[in-house]
Amino acid sequence: MTRTPSILIIGAGFAGLGMALELKRNGLENFTILEKAADLGGVWRENTYPNAACDVPSPLYSWSFEPKSDWPRRFSQQADIHTYMRSVADKYRLPEKIRFGTEVTDAEFDERQGIWQVRTADGSTLTADVLIPAVGQLSRPALPDIPGIDTFTGPAFHSAEWDHNVDLTGKRIACIGTGASAIQYIPAIQPQAAHLTLFQRSAAWVLPKFDTEYTAFHHALFNRFPPSRWAERFAIWLFFEVMALALTDIPGIKGPVVGIADRHREQQVPDPELRRKLTPDYAAGCKRGLFSNEYFPALSRPNVTVETTAIEAVTPTGIRTADGVEHEVDVIVYGTGFKGTEFLAPMNIYGRAGRKLADVWSPEGARAYLGISVPEFPNLFLMYGPNTNVGAGSIIYMLESQARYIRQIVQYLSPRPGRYLSARPATEQSWDDWLQRRLKDTPWNFCSSWYRNASGRITNNWPGATVLFRWKTRKFTPADYEESTAPTPPHP
Repeated sequence: MTRTPSILIIGAGFAGLGMALELKRNGLENFTILEKAADLGGVWRENTYPNAACDVPSPLYSWSFEPKSDWPRRFSQQADIHTYMRSVADKYRLPEKIRFGTEVTDAEFDERQGIWQVRTADGSTLTADVLIPAVGQLSRPALPDIPGIDTFTGPAFHSAEWDHNVDLTGKRIACIGTGASAIQYIPAIQPQAAHLTLFQRSAAWVLPKFDTEYTAFHHALFNRFPPSRWAERFAIWLFFEVMALALTDIPGIKGPVVGIADRHREQQVPDPELRRKLTPDYAAGCKRGLFSNEYFPALSRPNVTVETTAIEAVTPTGIRTADGVEHEVDVIVYGTGFKGTEFLAPMNIYGRAGRKLADVWSPEGARAYLGISVPEFPNLFLMYGPNTNVGAGSIIYMLESQARYIRQIVQYLSPRPGRYLSARPATEQSWDDWLQRRLKDTPWNFCSSWYRNASGRITNNWPGATVLFRWKTRKFTPADYEESTAPTPPHP
């Protein structure tokens, strides 16, 4: 008997939608997407800060089977990416498969029936043969642990929760953090500010941004001569593959890249004292490299101060640094990233014998075979799981690899009702040993970043080129998994 397993996908961002598209394109439609918000889009719905854009060019940061010939520019803005996601979802009629306003709180595997029981915030319980969390690694904003952070009397918000009701015109603005979001919104808000103070813990490695505005000619060329579109996608993919090899397999490539970053900084920051502040003191690649042609010029403006003294406390009227100086400000913007190492939180996931996934992963950190399957958690398959983030390249390429692999598992289970699979402990251990050997000598080990958790384990990044992950996930092998049959499977 063949019966497509029932599937619950948690999250309607690129990961969840990508998984749904892979299933639907292969005739597997017995799935539902659970989305806690009122709209799809994930980070591209939530992040609406000024100048929000992707740092991967859109010809690559898009689904391979749904190319878009009329992107406004090479590095697309948030609104254009969100519109693209909606248009593809509509084309495949995915919204009718999404239950919006449905937040998952708990999921527990029922061994007797071989199903997942999923509970939501409104008290409902749903069941499914297969559970696919696709909540991403960058969905929960992280605020810094600074004394007095709740005492500030003015507007204060995280960049991922931008308060558009706050008028920044003529305000004294404090920006805390120098990551991928900050280098985008700082140039956008600097002209409005009476004064902007950037509180910098560590300088960023910044490369020139090879951006361009696509004209009507580009759109016509990409539409009428698809090979031109394929060639650009391949060239961008190859560039990032080389960058990934520089981080892992061929460190010698890194030298010329560092030289480009150094020249970029020298050309854009004429003041030697400011340039000293903006020169990283850690190895290139340890934190994500950034692309911008506007960040350094914005910091060179007369109404900007780059403060490198550590923050001691937030006060009711501003920020006090360790040298005792009180910096009075009107608004604080936190560009301090996300809780990237807290996988699947705040959901509670329970596997065989009631084992809680958070306890299994504690204290060392999250791990899974191929970043997808955890031993003793049957028919739980993760999208964007541990060690599937990229130090360079497009996460959508990685997500497509994961979705194809999981789809093969679903096809394997279809003629086997009541069966369930989880990675063999020995298989997962062998996989993790291989990962740790490759991660050992990467630059991510030599500075503090969101790639590493409190124990020092790198739980987020994939150690290599994306094509290597594509190769590793090319084929589902049943022998890698423990297969069991539920004693009393539910009726079809």
